Amino acid sequence: MRIVVLGAGTVGGSIASLLCLHRHSVTVVDIDGDNVRRINDTLDVRGITGSASQSSILFQAGVGSADLCLAVTGDDEANIVAASMSKAMGARRAVARVYAPVFRDLSTFDYQRHFGIDRLLSLEHLTALELARGIRHPGSVAVENLARGELEVHEVAVASDEKGVGKPLKDLSLPPGVRMGSITRGGKTWIAGAEDKIEIGDRLTIIGMRSEMDEVKSLFCSDRNSKLGVVIAGGGETGYHLANALEGQRFAVVLMEQDRERCDFLAGHLKSTVVVNQDATRRANLEEERVGSADVFVACTGDDENNIMASVEARDIGAETIMALVSRPDYAHVVGKLGIDRVVSPREVIAKQVLGYLTSGPVASRTHLGDLGDISVLELDVLPNAPVTEHVLASLKLPEQCLIAAVIHEGFAKVPGGHDRLLPGDTVVALVSDEVIDEVEIMFTAPKS
Repeated sequence: MRIVVLGAGTVGGSIASLLCLHRHSVTVVDIDGDNVRRINDTLDVRGITGSASQSSILFQAGVGSADLCLAVTGDDEANIVAASMSKAMGARRAVARVYAPVFRDLSTFDYQRHFGIDRLLSLEHLTALELARGIRHPGSVAVENLARGELEVHEVAVASDEKGVGKPLKDLSLPPGVRMGSITRGGKTWIAGAEDKIEIGDRLTIIGMRSEMDEVKSLFCSDRNSKLGVVIAGGGETGYHLANALEGQRFAVVLMEQDRERCDFLAGHLKSTVVVNQDATRRANLEEERVGSADVFVACTGDDENNIMASVEARDIGAETIMALVSRPDYAHVVGKLGIDRVVSPREVIAKQVLGYLTSGPVASRTHLGDLGDISVLELDVLPNAPVTEHVLASLKLPEQCLIAAVIHEGFAKVPGGHDRLLPGDTVVALVSDEVIDEVEIMFTAPKS
C-alpha cells in the first residue's frame, strides 16, 4: 500500500518503522529537516521537509494516490487541516491524531464529519482503553472507538447458574441497544444465534451501548454486586479516559493527581470517581489512600520513571495487580522483574490501531477479537448501489456467521433492528467469522459499471 505519514516525531517515526517492516511504500513529511534526515538515514522511506498543512507539500508527497494518510504531528489543528486536505485531494482514507478531548466531543461539534476525515485518533484514549481491557478481563477487547465512542464490547465469563443461563437468546428480551456477539465453549467460538442457549463455563462477547451493558451482563454474572477497587496514579488525559471508561457498577475508582487545578477539572467531569490531590510517587501518600487494599493499581503519569517507582511502591504495600504505562522500549525487560504485572506501551497501542487501517475495499478497519477465535470486528462503509442497500436487514442474505452490531448514520451510532435499512454513507460495525469475510465484502461492494 502507498501510505503518507505526516509528522516524523516519536509517534510518526514508530508508525513509519512499523509500516516499513510490513513492506509498504511510505512517504514521511515533517517541518523539521533534522527529523526528516534522521528518518531517511534509518528507514527505507521517502522523506519530505515542509508543512503538512500546505497543499504543495501534500501534492509532492503524493496524497492524491495514497491508500492511507496519517496526520500525526504534535499540533491538533495542523493534523485536522492536513487530513481534511489529503482526503479532498484524493487519499482513500485519512486519519488525524488529536490530543484535546474537545475535538472528539460530539456534543459541541462534529469535527470528523465536518472536515471529512475518516477517523480522529487519540493516542491517550486508545492507551486508556488498552489499560481498561486489562482491568476488565485480559482476554476481552475494547473497541469503543469503532462507533465514535458510543459502542462497547465486553467479555463475560458465565460461572454460575444465573437467570440468563439455559434459555434461548431470543427469549431473554435483551435491550434494543445490545447484541450478543459471540459464544466460546469447549475451545470453539461462533457468532451467537437466536436459538443458542448459554451454558455455565461459556465466555460471551456482548456488544452494545454503554448505558445498557450492565443490565445485560447481570443476566450472566454472579459478581454483579461486587466492586473492584482501582487506584489510578496520574490524572492526565490517559488517566482521565481510563477513569471514565471504568465508571459504573463494577468498579470503585480513586484517581490521584498532584496538580490542584487539574483535580478540579477531573472532579467536574467524572461522575463517580474519587479524585484525590496527592503525589502518587510518594509512599506515604499511597499508604494514606490505602493503595495496599486495592484490587488494581495503575500508574499512568506522564513519566516512565515515576510510573515504575509508583508501581514498585504499590506492590510493596500490598496492591493485588499492578499495571503501568511505559513508553521507552528499553524498559520492557526490566519492569517484569520489579513485580509489575502488565505494561502498556503507547507505541504498541498505536501500532495495533494502524495495522487495523491497512484494509481494502469497503472495509475501513479490522480488529481481531483477541483470543476468542477466528472472529473480527469490521468497520464497513456502505457504498451506493451495494447489495446491502437493496433490502431491510432482516431480508439481506448475509452469511450466518455475520452479525450487524451497530450502524453509524450521519454521525450517530445505534444498534439496528431487523426492519432498519442501510443507506449509502452509513458505516456498519459487524462481527464476522474470518472464513466469510470475503462474502461480506462482496455484499458491501458496489457492482462495477
